Amino acid sequence: MESTRGASFAAEVKRFRTIRSLSKAALARRLSVDPSYVSHLEGGRERGSSQLARRLDTVLDAGGAVWRAWQDEPSATSPRSEKPDSPAAALLVLEDDAALTFDGTTYHLRMRRWLHNTGTEPVTRYLARIAVDRHPGEPERSNELYRSRPLTFDELQLTAHCGDEPMTWTVKHDRDAFKEVWLEFANARTRFPLYPGQETEITYTYSVSEALWGRWFQRAVRLPTRELSVSLTFPAALQPTVWGTESSLTATFAPLRTPAERTEQGELAVFTWTTLDPPLHTRFRLEWNLRTDTPEESEPVPTPSTLMTQAGIVQEGDPLLASTAQPFDLPSEAEEAHTVVRKLKEGIARVRALHTFGKGMGLAAPQINIGRAAAVVVPPDAGAEPIILLNPTIAEASAELDRQYEGCLSYFDVRGLVPRPLSVVIAHTDLDGTPRLTRFDHGLARLVLHEVDHLHGVLYRDRMDPDTEPITVDEYRGTGENWTYS
Repeated sequence: MESTRGASFAAEVKRFRTIRSLSKAALARRLSVDPSYVSHLEGGRERGSSQLARRLDTVLDAGGAVWRAWQDEPSATSPRSEKPDSPAAALLVLEDDAALTFDGTTYHLRMRRWLHNTGTEPVTRYLARIAVDRHPGEPERSNELYRSRPLTFDELQLTAHCGDEPMTWTVKHDRDAFKEVWLEFANARTRFPLYPGQETEITYTYSVSEALWGRWFQRAVRLPTRELSVSLTFPAALQPTVWGTESSLTATFAPLRTPAERTEQGELAVFTWTTLDPPLHTRFRLEWNLRTDTPEESEPVPTPSTLMTQAGIVQEGDPLLASTAQPFDLPSEAEEAHTVVRKLKEGIARVRALHTFGKGMGLAAPQINIGRAAAVVVPPDAGAEPIILLNPTIAEASAELDRQYEGCLSYFDVRGLVPRPLSVVIAHTDLDGTPRLTRFDHGLARLVLHEVDHLHGVLYRDRMDPDTEPITVDEYRGTGENWTYS
């Protein structure tokens, strides 16, 4: 029998929905939930998360009444099954929301989970899995693909947040087509464990090229979950069609009980699907077809330089690559510098979706058709922060050199053996005008010097020893591997 306090939240939702002359379906649309979920809320069978309660209060213009009723109601968020006996198992997923977007070449995934700790110990990490398969049902073909072109953390561009706080992550498994990472409730500045009785929202994002991800997406229910939803977004011009299946430990694949609903948003087609209280160990799989003008097998393979051109990288022969970039007047041009850095990071994201950079990589503003003295360098270490260089010049360089092969996005079909100092000190400027001196060694020194050269109109061909020529990318054997130093 429902308690008075337990019914107050449900009563307030129904009262304000009636006052606002909204049907259950209309309220569900505003909340982006299934209409049956509104029935569960008003019937007292579902309490929802604190985030949902705040959204309800706003949508219903309840002036805080709905939110206060939710706060007054005793917690009903313990799992319906046996009580878990470990911190990880004690997590209850109130909302599990996956949003997959295809931009024509790359899949971008955002996972959002609203978690409630129903256990007795603080939770300090969350396990995230990433699995791809370009050729489902053809294991030999997939194995051949991923042996030659493994999925890397470098191209995934994995990011994670708990609320507004960035989350660090550590690798548990790193296989060619499968990754597992622990998302830590911590970063370099602070720790934020999820204590018993608390709720929080975590999100993580990553991107995978279409060349590595087939036309499917699967959600496996590994923790007690109240609401699971998936959205798939495609260019409408590709005429996408979507269907789905579900399976469990005891049942083979069967059609989803409800279809994905399609809506049009400008030039995009969006498919959404939601289920409530999915059973543990159930797997929901969505698949799709896209219209293509030519069969996949007959499509010509673009050259590396062609791919870079398509990603917006200025190619060799453009006068801008032979010119000295204009320095920023900082801090007065801080806003413009910030915009250029943002555009560089966007360019890096496009490029990293097309190629594995085991050595790290960099991009200078002239390479995206901006003649300003800015560059961004991405270290090879997974999770390392990008290095931003504004108005960089060489303040000091070691006399000791080494020779390693380099590639340049502006003529990416070849690799050249280039002598570089093993250590360098770079003078550069912060956005607020503060001058900096930063030392870089070995591979980072090489990456940074390559980009500083770009800002002074110098390409690595100009640094190569006399009578030495680049080799084709097919001849080069170091793709995807870091430089080695004794």
